[in-house]
Amino acid sequence: MTLVGLLLLILVGALCGAVAQMIVGFSAGGFLGSVVVGFLGALIGTSLARWIGMPSLFGVTIDGHTIEIFWAILGAIILLAVLSMVRRSSYRTRI
Repeated sequence: MTLVGLLLLILVGALCGAVAQMIVGFSAGGFLGSVVVGFLGALIGTSLARWIGMPSLFGVTIDGHTIEIFWAILGAIILLAVLSMVRRSSYRTRI
C-alpha cells in the first residue's frame, strides 16, 4: 500500500465517521475519533451486509482495498448508537 493510498483510506474513514456522528448527534472525539469510528463502522457494516446478504452499495476501491461507503456509515451509526447508550447510562449512575 502506498502512502497516498493509506492517507486516502484514512480520509474516507474519517468522512464516514463524521457523517455518522452528524446523523446520530453523538461525537466520539475529534478527527481521530472520526477515523476510528469510520473504520470500525466499515468493519461492522460490511460484515453485517455480507451476513444478511445485501449488495455492495457505493464501493470505493483504493489500492485494492474496497470500502463500501453506505455500509460503513450504517455500521458507524450502529457503533455510535451503542456508544452513546453506554456513555449516557454511565453518566446517570454517577449522579
